Amino acid sequence: MVKEDFEKNMGWVDAVDLEKTPEVLEMCSDVTPSTRSRASSYPSSSGSEGKGEEVISGLATTVIGSFPKPDYLKIPDWFSTGVSSEGASDATRQYTEMLTRQTSEQAALHEDNVVCATKDVIECQMCCGVAVVTDGEIRRENYIHYLCRFIEGIDFVNLTNKSCRNGAYHVDLPTIRSKIAWRGPLDCSEEWRKAQDLSRAPVKYTLPGPMTIMGTLHNAFYDDEQELGADLAVIVNEQIKLLVAAGCRHIQIDEPVFCRRPDEALAWGVTLLDRCFETIDGSACDRQVHMCCGYPDHLDQEGYLKADPKTYFRLAPAIDACCVDAVSIEDAHCHNDLTLLELFQQTKVILGVVKTASSKVESVEEIGLRISKALEHIDAERLILAPDCGLGLLPTDLIKLKLTNMCTAARQVGCCCSTP
Repeated sequence: MVKEDFEKNMGWVDAVDLEKTPEVLEMCSDVTPSTRSRASSYPSSSGSEGKGEEVISGLATTVIGSFPKPDYLKIPDWFSTGVSSEGASDATRQYTEMLTRQTSEQAALHEDNVVCATKDVIECQMCCGVAVVTDGEIRRENYIHYLCRFIEGIDFVNLTNKSCRNGAYHVDLPTIRSKIAWRGPLDCSEEWRKAQDLSRAPVKYTLPGPMTIMGTLHNAFYDDEQELGADLAVIVNEQIKLLVAAGCRHIQIDEPVFCRRPDEALAWGVTLLDRCFETIDGSACDRQVHMCCGYPDHLDQEGYLKADPKTYFRLAPAIDACCVDAVSIEDAHCHNDLTLLELFQQTKVILGVVKTASSKVESVEEIGLRISKALEHIDAERLILAPDCGLGLLPTDLIKLKLTNMCTAARQVGCCCSTP
């Protein structure tokens, strides 16, 4: 099929022209999701089911986690100081100093700013058409260490220099000095509730997984890393139970280290993932795992060391057999052999269709073509569209363009899938 015929059949329109083509959205209003094993609980048909359950026509869409922080929110993070090397160390130290020096008045003002920024990033996602949003991980210095600050036994003052990403760089990391246990006072469910109260769309909550936490800490106490992982899984599980009890229906465990250590992931990491969701079944919430291949140090960096995306083929059977309902994988940065999707017989796939470390904006047509190829290997009701990873490296104007184009392509391809 030639390009012109494909565009005619698929009804492609640029995101900027969407308001001029209301018939596209009207056509999408009749789409209804079908049901299957582990079928999508994502909003995917028109109409509204109340606050936190706004639904959008076409293929399901979400984001992975982080957003850039606004200038008025004075939180040091990896994306402003550098994801690797000295930058990450600086962010850890600066965040610790911020918490130590804050007066009660400053803490109250800081929380007001966090809520304001959270509202902004949620509204940004909803305006772009994202069906299931996140809080942008706005209050975190990075997606891992924020949770760790509330765990007994982890030292954030006396850091230890450690080689990371297979020797790609060295960084000063928090150090495990005694048996870990939850200290608090963080309650993840309260944070989620604050975000959900700001949103008409369902809010997904993200938590780091045991292997990924271990990969960004120095262990100076445990002789057996599987024992450490098991203790971490208990902590994550307790927070997930609180989230589910509070009403959170979309929970994502971040485990990019699975792709860097596939042997260990298969030997015991996937078992720990199951323990994180222990006693939580799919009727209570949508259980997700995110497995990206790694961030660069800055936007548009060339040649940075990522995990081998071919490890997805090794991991897929074990992920499909574990408890999770959906797995998030990269595809925009480096296209996968899409026969990979056929290995997920039960599990939904959250497919990365826009790059998160490139300033190039993917067109609606480009995204739509990739979605169409993916649908040759997986049913539409088990395909969810997202960016490759968190969006913290991108400026907000580029995020809006990328997400709008992604959601436009999701509507258009979804409509065509539903047309007899």
